[in-house]
Amino acid sequence: MRTTLILFLLAVGLAACARHPSPPLVDGPPRQPRDVSNIPDAVPRPEPRSRYGNPPFYEVLGQRYYVLDSAENFVERGIASWYGEKFHGRRTSSGEPYDMYAMTAAHRHLPLPTYVEVTNLNNGRKVIVRVNDRGPFVKNRVIDLSYAAAKRLGMLEAGTAPVEIRAITPGRTPQVVTTSTDRSATITYYLQAGAFSDRANANRLRSRLESYGLGVPTRLEAVNIRGSTLHRVQLGPLYSVSEIDRLSAILARYGLQDTQVVVLD
Repeated sequence: MRTTLILFLLAVGLAACARHPSPPLVDGPPRQPRDVSNIPDAVPRPEPRSRYGNPPFYEVLGQRYYVLDSAENFVERGIASWYGEKFHGRRTSSGEPYDMYAMTAAHRHLPLPTYVEVTNLNNGRKVIVRVNDRGPFVKNRVIDLSYAAAKRLGMLEAGTAPVEIRAITPGRTPQVVTTSTDRSATITYYLQAGAFSDRANANRLRSRLESYGLGVPTRLEAVNIRGSTLHRVQLGPLYSVSEIDRLSAILARYGLQDTQVVVLD
């Protein structure tokens, strides 16, 4: 009797698995590819803040992240990644199910929802997506795009791409920005290890970096922000995301965890 019951439960379990396949353990594109070339951009429209996903701050893996009060005039450059079938159908931070075929994205700081125009700086392709999720929580990434958005931007195979993100205010004419569409244009990166109002502190960090023998040039960049001078300590130029990740991991071992990627044309 017990053997019969076990066999029956096993058969039921297998039938359930057949009806509801388990999500893949490793993220990637859909197991059955689908043409997403005609999926339209998200259409910006006025929306209230999501009930979920908009606390003043939140913590993930011991790191605290702050949510912006507004996306007005938000512009950011960095490295984009994408997420796919592993998360398809799962709950996003806004409470909506993730749809890898929709033009959406995840961002750590923008209010949910926010509409943004994302430009692939490697090829000039643009998409408009609706930010409805939190992430990416991988170092050196600034936005996680849906599978469809990543496909439209031509970054699926590489997995990452340098991008520019511009927030869109519904009902307001977006600022016209000219972006090169030269596919052979070279993007360079710098890895910023610190920023100081005191130039002496910046010089000390620069000397510390040079003592590590990293084989990468250092530079000190002075910028004026709201009337105050900020001295940024950066390593580079770097020419690939893999090089950035490798150098970032080395600096983390030296206790420099809060590095940032600077993307230049």
